Amino acid sequence: MTIEPSWIYGLIGGILIGISATILLAFNGRIAGISGMINGVLEFKPSEIWRVFFLGGMLLGGIIYEYLLPFPKTPTYDVLVIPMILGGFLVGFGTRMGNGCTSGHGVCGLGRLSVRSFTAVISFLASGMVTVYIIRHFL
Repeated sequence: MTIEPSWIYGLIGGILIGISATILLAFNGRIAGISGMINGVLEFKPSEIWRVFFLGGMLLGGIIYEYLLPFPKTPTYDVLVIPMILGGFLVGFGTRMGNGCTSGHGVCGLGRLSVRSFTAVISFLASGMVTVYIIRHFL
């Protein structure tokens, strides 16, 4: 028996992300921006061990979902490695330039009604739309 993916899975995932971000902010006073967490983990400060647990929980949750639960698995795509690596570097550059990633600005910043995050999210969305248009119509 296979379970077909639907919008319900996206809704449940979004609710879980919102709950985890809210819990982190309420109990730790921290924003759940992943780029900031990774940066904090790389600094190796003992007072920032919570970041390791948060990121480890995300990885463990993905592993449990993918390999232990009977839900639909993550779709696979045939991709070219070099463009994918280049895209990763561009995302990292944009994260540094935008002073945060989509999770920090989109999930947490908008929830706090941050004007900077609203501006960043509009930029993310506009850039994505322009990129898709160029790829589909010119490349």
